[in-house]
Amino acid sequence: MHRWKSFSRGMVLVVAGLGLLVIGGCETNPYTGRSQLLMTSVSEEIQMGAQAYDQVKSDPKMRPSQDPRELEPVKRVAARIVEAAKRSKYAEMAQQFQWEVTVIKDAKTANAFALPGGKMAVYTGIFPMAKTESGLAAVMGHEVVHALARHGAERMSQAQMTNAGLQIVGAAAGAVGRGGMVGQAAMAALGVGAQVGVLLPFSRKHESEADYVGILLAAEAGYDPREAIALWERMGQMSGGGAQAEFMSTHPSHETRISQLKKWMPEAMAIYQHKQPAPEALLPAVQ
Repeated sequence: MHRWKSFSRGMVLVVAGLGLLVIGGCETNPYTGRSQLLMTSVSEEIQMGAQAYDQVKSDPKMRPSQDPRELEPVKRVAARIVEAAKRSKYAEMAQQFQWEVTVIKDAKTANAFALPGGKMAVYTGIFPMAKTESGLAAVMGHEVVHALARHGAERMSQAQMTNAGLQIVGAAAGAVGRGGMVGQAAMAALGVGAQVGVLLPFSRKHESEADYVGILLAAEAGYDPREAIALWERMGQMSGGGAQAEFMSTHPSHETRISQLKKWMPEAMAIYQHKQPAPEALLPAVQ
């Protein structure tokens, strides 16, 4: 009994400490008003982003393209998206970043990313999906928002808090369980519960947030935001319907994404219609 009381008092103190960390680490997304748990500094994020970028570039399998036909449209779109970001609600963050973009020659990989600090990469395999510079702007706008909105830091913070909570509950379950079996079962059950109920939904929120603000940035940069819908329609066709159920996925389904983009499109089009359209061109793989 004495051991249980001591444990209970200790657990209360730990939980209270975690609560203070949560309160102190909360910020509000300027576009959506969503509260974000952020327990790392921007400078730490930028440092991690630079390290990750160096690792990507040093990988011998990641061949940087030297083809002007591939480099020029990517650099052109990246420059316009970055300038749009510097006029956005993320302007302060965008000004801190040292922007850089690399084109990776990999026709089999349809991907792009933007890291904290502004380091970006576009794989040539995304060209057939994007088709046009406006399509590429939808992709790059989405990825840039992940970096500016600090989604990576939020995921790390969520993981830290979830792990701390699981350790507390696991210790409590182990203290009252028989031979440790209840504690192990509780940890296993809460591990699944934490993944489905806490971490994955936030990941889908990040994707939706990046979709929403991404088309606003693309429109601000002078690119037709409607290309984002066409992009995800092509993505859906190429996936062949083989994806796992949305509830157990870290990304929204293609149908959900397209539906949300259509809902947000009037706002994006209102921005686009007041901008000088960016030069439009087909990407190299589809010319």
